[in-house]
Amino acid sequence: QLQASGGGLVQAGGSLRLSCAASGRTFGSYALGWFRQAPGKEREFAAAITWSGGSTYYADSVKGRFTISRDNAKKTVTLQMNSLKPEDTAVYHCAARGSHDGDYDRRERYAYWGQGTQVTVSS
Repeated sequence: QLQASGGGLVQAGGSLRLSCAASGRTFGSYALGWFRQAPGKEREFAAAITWSGGSTYYADSVKGRFTISRDNAKKTVTLQMNSLKPEDTAVYHCAARGSHDGDYDRRERYAYWGQGTQVTVSS
């Protein structure tokens, strides 16, 4: 089970830190991702991190502004979002998958999803 938190309202140029807490004994073996869905749009990839934290992946739209990290001991994954833009406004979902064979940007590869947290960036 995944529980996302940390969303809110922020002005453009500001920062937010999203967290996702997980339950289960096998957290450390899962790759984790953050996806986002804006009103009227499909859910899209934002960032992902492998089970060890050794590799991270980012959508071009967030690269250089967002940082994904994980703490396997605390069973959490974090998305630090800086230099936020109005187009970052969306519901952000954390997701987990047991496979480690690439395609980390494809939402259909993730088996477990959290309920989402709203991020609103005002101009």
